[in-house]
Amino acid sequence: MEKDLIVLGIETSCDETAAAVIKNGTSILSNVVASQIESHKRFGGVVPELASRHHVEQITIVIEEALKQAEVTLQDLDAIAVTEGPGLVGALLVGVNAAKAIAFANNIPLVNVHHISGHIYANRLMKEMSFPLLSLVVSGGHTELVYMKEHGDFKVIGETRDDAAGEAYDKVARTLNLPYPGGPHIDRLAHEGNPSIDLPRAWLEEDSYDFSFSGLKSAVINTLHNADQKGMTIDPKDLAASFQESVIDVLVTKTIRAAKEYKVKQVLLSGGVAANRGLRKALEDAFEHLPSVELVIPPLNLCTDNAAMIAAAGSVLFEKGKRSSLALNANPGLDIENF
Repeated sequence: MEKDLIVLGIETSCDETAAAVIKNGTSILSNVVASQIESHKRFGGVVPELASRHHVEQITIVIEEALKQAEVTLQDLDAIAVTEGPGLVGALLVGVNAAKAIAFANNIPLVNVHHISGHIYANRLMKEMSFPLLSLVVSGGHTELVYMKEHGDFKVIGETRDDAAGEAYDKVARTLNLPYPGGPHIDRLAHEGNPSIDLPRAWLEEDSYDFSFSGLKSAVINTLHNADQKGMTIDPKDLAASFQESVIDVLVTKTIRAAKEYKVKQVLLSGGVAANRGLRKALEDAFEHLPSVELVIPPLNLCTDNAAMIAAAGSVLFEKGKRSSLALNANPGLDIENF
């Protein structure tokens, strides 16, 4: 019998300290996440230095808990996968150096992982990948359409030119005086409101798969300011519904068009905004009319940052022969295509 591949994943790219143990790239043995939301909430966003301090405090505890829950020891590990980037440089450094220290002390191979590839491979924890495939990555810092011909091969066919979708959600939420993180609150309000306010959709060039949400964000802010100057009141629920409809319309339309053009077998939804109920439902409805393409949407706990997705991506890289040296450093601007 072949030995199971056991990989420890470590993720500290932003404001979650996470560790997980994955078996054979597809089975979750443990997935531990220490969130910092309560610490950053009063600032209305992530404070990088504060995030780094929390990672330092939590990283050892989280790794030990992940190993305990998985009922494995360091000697059982075949590899350690860690997020190299992109992300906050101080936060990334904590995870990278923890992974390097454990790898060196225990002579365990080290595998560096791109954060976005992790989000994509979170889907493999639910369903085996079928190539060629397309992934719609929607998070606070990224909105991309990524085409994959095979494991580990990433081609970005569309990306945001300004604000990512998640970033636009948080800024609109702040304008509506909603708590951080704003995305879930906008989603909740949108389901209670009526999309009756006319807001723009940035389609860009006819053949472009790029995204732009800065103009939409500005339109929401201007709509509120203009109403305030006229002494009018706009229902936040209707504004949230209108904003969300505009975002989802562009995301779904471009994803469907790309899926047809590239003749993919699967479309994977990835990233923190993949937890958005409106987006999930709109994609499900749209792909009912495209039965030749399988739509895969991860459960909510695998949408936001976690280490199971890093270990899943790292398992594939390890099997393809990728190894990192102990010279590995954090790379906040890491490019997925040249990774």
